[in-house]
Amino acid sequence: MAALLLLIVSFIVPSPLNAQELSIPPGIEAPVLASHAAALMDAATGVTLYNKNGNDIIPPASLTKLMTMHIALQEVAQGRASLDEIVDLPRQSWSVNQPPRSSLMYLSVGHRVSLRELLLGLAIFSGNDAAVAVALRFAPDIESFAERMNQEGRSLGMTDTWFVEPSGISEYNLTTAMEFASFCRQYLILHPEAVKDYHSVMEFAYPKAENVPALYRDDPKTRIQRNRNPLLGEVEGVDGLKTGYIDEAGYNIALTAEREGTRFVAVILGAPASPGGDRIRDEDGRTLLEWGFNNFKTLRTVSLPQEPVRVWKGRTNRVELIPADWEGDGEAAGTDGSYAWRLTTYAGRGGSLWWETEHIDPLIAPLPAGSIAGTMTLRDEFGELKRIPLITAQEVERGNFFKRLWDSVRLFFKRYFS
Repeated sequence: MAALLLLIVSFIVPSPLNAQELSIPPGIEAPVLASHAAALMDAATGVTLYNKNGNDIIPPASLTKLMTMHIALQEVAQGRASLDEIVDLPRQSWSVNQPPRSSLMYLSVGHRVSLRELLLGLAIFSGNDAAVAVALRFAPDIESFAERMNQEGRSLGMTDTWFVEPSGISEYNLTTAMEFASFCRQYLILHPEAVKDYHSVMEFAYPKAENVPALYRDDPKTRIQRNRNPLLGEVEGVDGLKTGYIDEAGYNIALTAEREGTRFVAVILGAPASPGGDRIRDEDGRTLLEWGFNNFKTLRTVSLPQEPVRVWKGRTNRVELIPADWEGDGEAAGTDGSYAWRLTTYAGRGGSLWWETEHIDPLIAPLPAGSIAGTMTLRDEFGELKRIPLITAQEVERGNFFKRLWDSVRLFFKRYFS
């Protein structure tokens, strides 16, 4: 009985590795960053590894453009738009009509530009004109597109994030480091091709001859602009995402990097809005990513299928078991009942992995579907890594009187002789 109580308590008190924030052991010192707010997250699991003022509300500046890109890519994925379509450029989207000090793609009257090119202009140039053009492709006006952005944010769980326009130039766009890191993680899941196709592209030339009216094709005034992300090619594994700056926010950056199967998302908000603030932001981003890769990693493993277990006093004698939280942390790996799992753990863990299974015995009907019936525990040479409840896959109804009586007699002798 004591062992059974301990087993039930273990379901109620989760392992630290099942929490959304991983507890940092005393041997790992968190970095000291100069920027006002920062967050580091495992892109595979959503586990937060670092949080400095992560709930403070700060204007995202041009990080806003990631939400604009998300909506455009969502429209493409749902078949309502094409990357190769030519997008109309209303007067509002021309570069000459953007606010002072805007970063620009240099859209102009008469240009022919595809949606793909506009997304490159957003990702590489951080073009405010490109943001307006994309917004007006998918909404009748900027206000309507901003409402679409807010609807998307709410659907993704962003309760402290608000947008009023698609480029980030306004100080009334608001977010937090934690919420934006979570959004970036979901963006990478929803648009896995975006890193390669847009955010890791080092430079882009615009306008080319095919973009301008025939009169100007001999000299289209092409500008070659490099990606605004200074850590691309400078920090191992960095392949995105976006920088931003306005006076009211300071210098911001959203980063993602992958090394040896582990991908992190880092968000830095509020580096000083003064000369050298961009270098502080970049150094904080570098420091946070290096600290993450030096101390943590994503483990991936597969659990074996569970054999049906004995049920007493039921209409049936056996019931199938499934992991309780596989839809959160795992996914079906095959038709044989195996599951693939991802978890965040410390560097140096997981050199060898094995699963241990423990069942509640006796398991007595009636049992609704989803009844706790045991645990499966992932271990390595240092101890427990993850504990997952096992639950019944089907309902088991109580057997008739004679079945219950017979099983009661068998259980009596089973306990007596054990």
